[in-house]
Amino acid sequence: MASFVSVVTGQLRLMPAGGLPRDLFALGIASKIRIDRNSTAMASSDFGRIVEAAPEAVLHPATPSDIAALIRFSASSPVPFPVSPRGQGHSVRGQSLAPGGVVVDMRALGRGHHSRINVSADYVDAGGEQLWIDVLRATLQHGLAPRAWTDYLRITVGGTLSNAGIGGQAFRHGPQIANVQELDVVTGTGDMVTCSREKSSDLFFAALGGLGQFGVITRARITLEQAPKRVRWVRLAYSDVAAFTRDQELLISKRASEAGFDYVEGQVQLNRTLTEGPKSTPFFSEADINRLAGLASMSGSAAIYIIEAAMYYNDTTASYVDKKLEKVLEQLSFVPRFVFTKDVTYVQFLDRVREEEEVLRSAGLWDVPHPWLNLFIPRSRILDFDTGVIKGLLGGTNPVGVILMYPMNTAKWDERMTAMAPLAGEDMFYTVGLLRSAVVASDLELLERENQAVLAFCHKEGIGCKQYLPHHMSQDGWQQHFGTKWSSMAELKAKFDPHTILSPGQRIFRSTGSVAST
Repeated sequence: MASFVSVVTGQLRLMPAGGLPRDLFALGIASKIRIDRNSTAMASSDFGRIVEAAPEAVLHPATPSDIAALIRFSASSPVPFPVSPRGQGHSVRGQSLAPGGVVVDMRALGRGHHSRINVSADYVDAGGEQLWIDVLRATLQHGLAPRAWTDYLRITVGGTLSNAGIGGQAFRHGPQIANVQELDVVTGTGDMVTCSREKSSDLFFAALGGLGQFGVITRARITLEQAPKRVRWVRLAYSDVAAFTRDQELLISKRASEAGFDYVEGQVQLNRTLTEGPKSTPFFSEADINRLAGLASMSGSAAIYIIEAAMYYNDTTASYVDKKLEKVLEQLSFVPRFVFTKDVTYVQFLDRVREEEEVLRSAGLWDVPHPWLNLFIPRSRILDFDTGVIKGLLGGTNPVGVILMYPMNTAKWDERMTAMAPLAGEDMFYTVGLLRSAVVASDLELLERENQAVLAFCHKEGIGCKQYLPHHMSQDGWQQHFGTKWSSMAELKAKFDPHTILSPGQRIFRSTGSVAST
């Protein structure tokens, strides 16, 4: 294999041709290392399908100690090689790839005979390789469930916790990383450390949202709550963005959230998407889509804005849910009669993206490039962003995918963790996700240009947005390059920008300017 450049402890080093050190295959883990073409090919791409980079080998660990042995060997080698843990491979820019190095197939940890999901009275211990859907199923057997979720559940615990893990419950409970009590982490020197807020706290806070740059999460202790049984699922349509954002902010405020919805997100439907896109979705019927398209035409708005919300309930509260919903809706300014509701089980709601995935797979639209762009936008600039980007740069487009826009409460984010909210001194900020797919080859270049135009607009207009890794459908791949001992994490963390997109073989350090980009 040709030589390539690896970045270790901030310095460029040339890897010798010929691959990995031969001594690697004399270790006790040698029988668990695969170098055949099928194994390396499967670890050469990710969900993003933008970057391809082949590893020299793939490790199938039986225990976390196997991962530790690999990392110790790399760290002690004259020229350390990349090591990249891979769960479901849902990174979008090659973060779960290890060009010329070793990919760790984290899923192998869950293939043993002993359970890696153990439920207690108020928490669950889950292996970093476990899928969130399996954590949900295991905890529901005890009438319990985690409090915070991403929109897509077939990704790994270690993956989302290495990013942030945000979704519609974050306004109340914070991101998933704010709901972790304890971690087991394999550090960059191959040490196996159990850490928490009280024990080895610098590693604990660095690893949560640290994109795997501070260690491999092999176990997480996650806070649980009593699980509801059913969900009243609601979507409300707006033609005015000011009313849309004002109502969202009301719903996540303390005054409204304590007695209101348990989940709040928002979507933007561009006019051409409504008129030329799918005629129905798993939520909206064809008649619903036609009504929304008619609303866009009648209002003259470049887009229709939709608040998506959910109200949880059980048998004991079922008789009150309708009155509770009615009381909340009375406070809002959505377009009259544009209220769409469904009543589903708790599992159906949390696993709702699975149905959309099946539709996309059947249409051949799942395994395509995903040049996603995800941003945190200060609350004070969201209307400027809407004018310049949604109505301006993207106003005449017809993307295949979803545009998300919804606020979160800054106070629910722990600034000690590596993943941080925008430092704008505001009590709320918005997450915006341009989750678009390139269904034909020419789409990828176009969408990438549009992404760059969005970042350039933010920079030019002084919108202090933060670019971050996808939070709901692409969490569980993260790049790992070691060389810094975890006990000095505070120094490295000061240089680290968790919102910058990684390329294969890169470490991340803080970038300058109002927009953190590649």
